[in-house]
Amino acid sequence: MTEKRRRTYTAAFKAKVGLEAIRGVQTTNEIAQAYGVHPVQVGHWKKAITEQAGTLFETKRGRKKRDEATEPDRLYTEIGRLNMELDWLKKKVRTEPVSVRQTWIEPAPAGQSSAPSLSRQCELAGVTRSGVYRCWKGDTPVSELDLKLLRLIDAEYTRRPFYGSRRMVLSLRDAGIRSTENGYSV
Repeated sequence: MTEKRRRTYTAAFKAKVGLEAIRGVQTTNEIAQAYGVHPVQVGHWKKAITEQAGTLFETKRGRKKRDEATEPDRLYTEIGRLNMELDWLKKKVRTEPVSVRQTWIEPAPAGQSSAPSLSRQCELAGVTRSGVYRCWKGDTPVSELDLKLLRLIDAEYTRRPFYGSRRMVLSLRDAGIRSTENGYSV
């Protein structure tokens, strides 16, 4: 004797079938046959929807009330952050030119939260992060090999502007440039 497994249906499926029964376009038997369920089950789902329809709109919408116990902790955290930023700004003068303000930005040591984040420092100082990175990088000299690579890529791109990165790599290989662990070699 084989055991029949009880079929389970999702809430969305039950709602769909129940709403179909509420509409009344088809009979309960027709709906049951279309969805492959027992007609009594369709009736139960229809009854459940009509009984619980009034409770759907009882809960108020909008913001949920904050937990009273965690509110002071959140406020103290915010006060501490604002005091830290205010102390940081007091050291700095906003009337300075951008080039000077870029030098104010300090990279935060890993794992230390005593200073504002880099993004926040830039926002408070009124400078862009890219400008700060450029300021930190400084004027690093370009090697002869890099200049040669740039000239080769520029010449090849001028001849064949439709080349992508893969074809450009093949073109550089044909010119005698080889990729190594430390960069490139001629």
